[in-house]
Amino acid sequence: MSWLDKIPQAARTYLDQNRLDEVECVIADFPGIARGKAVPAAKWERQQYFHLPNSIFFQTITGDWAEAATDGFTEPDMILRPDLDTATAAPWAVDGTLQVIHDAFDLSGNPIGAAPRNVLKRVVSLYQAKGWTPIVAPEMEFYLVGRNTDPAKEIVPMMGRTGRPAAARQAYSMTAVDEYGPVIDDIYEYAEIQGIEIDGITQEGGAGQLEINLRHGDPVRLADDVFYFKRLIREAALKHDCFATFMAKPIEGEPGSAMHVHHSVLDRSGRNIFCGPDGEETPEFLNFVGGLQRHLPAAIAVMAPYVNSYRRYVRGHAAPINLEWGRDNRTTGLRVPVSQPEARRIENRLAGMDCNPYLCIAASLACGYLGMIQQTPAGQMFEGDAYQSDAEIPYSLSDALDLFEEASELHDVLGPDFSRVYSIVKRTENEEFLQVISPWEREHLLLNV
Repeated sequence: MSWLDKIPQAARTYLDQNRLDEVECVIADFPGIARGKAVPAAKWERQQYFHLPNSIFFQTITGDWAEAATDGFTEPDMILRPDLDTATAAPWAVDGTLQVIHDAFDLSGNPIGAAPRNVLKRVVSLYQAKGWTPIVAPEMEFYLVGRNTDPAKEIVPMMGRTGRPAAARQAYSMTAVDEYGPVIDDIYEYAEIQGIEIDGITQEGGAGQLEINLRHGDPVRLADDVFYFKRLIREAALKHDCFATFMAKPIEGEPGSAMHVHHSVLDRSGRNIFCGPDGEETPEFLNFVGGLQRHLPAAIAVMAPYVNSYRRYVRGHAAPINLEWGRDNRTTGLRVPVSQPEARRIENRLAGMDCNPYLCIAASLACGYLGMIQQTPAGQMFEGDAYQSDAEIPYSLSDALDLFEEASELHDVLGPDFSRVYSIVKRTENEEFLQVISPWEREHLLLNV
């Protein structure tokens, strides 16, 4: 059987219409950046794997290196093997190009523990060992902004088709969405060519802020889609002379961008274990909520991975400040949406869109898993405005890492290799940030202290 017979139908359809020139062999690093190699098609057909150094998981967002190697910085090779189920087009490329996500192994064939996709697979396998199948649905928020080539300048909303900047506070406005219709048209077109199913696009509350929902499904597959989607959206924006940004808080005074994740769990018969025989909430449902409430403070270091991430958690600005749970209540960190009982799910509203989708989903599922295994009771359901309650989440990356580094139970689920390397890399990034003098400091401290 040819490799062409093993790839998804959307990729085969693309190749029916385009001569394959190149294959991009990619893997996600900690920030979710696509690392890898572009390989000529003829070589791809002869190649079963390729190598990359394990140091790609030691690199900070600035391009520096964290001292996370255990045997000196020798940069040994990993073996990267393609998952042909992930083969998809790169429709913005001039020549026929496929993207294929790869999995990382050491030279003995063991999964590399620090690789984000492997971390998520590890968590999913723990569910499967209990006869459970986790189901997720991500919601992606992002901004379309004007081209910003000078980091010293503030980020501004993109210019709409009317010649005016995109307006703020126009949530769910169809007119606002029409302002950047050409970008959205290309997002739809690229997604269709890649075989990614969009469940809906809406205008959010920020100026130029959009939300894209994906249909629920397998966690690894959905994380792959978000990984691909970030690149897809960036390419569509560049085509129209603007930027797409997934920063958690790109514009001062505007809402932040989240990646809300909906969770449910099926048993071996395909029944949602959050729904009892008479439609009632089950112990598993309440324990999943309890697990999120107990372990999310430590997991937030994974879901809010940068210093900017914590600027999003502002009281009354559409981002949670605590771990309360409630039914159809968007002020709580954990929301139970309106649904039929058999579709009952839990929405985690804590994660920022700057997260790595594999790691975010893995960490959220890990918290729920621990809750069900340990039968952790949920707190009392919250009613009313949760912004009036006390804050219960870390205020900074440094505080979040303090909690993460002490969370041995979470490390056991996510994997000790990942947990060790992640902590070192993020500590290094935080130290790099502290060396930068901000405009605020120059404005208010230079002549006043």
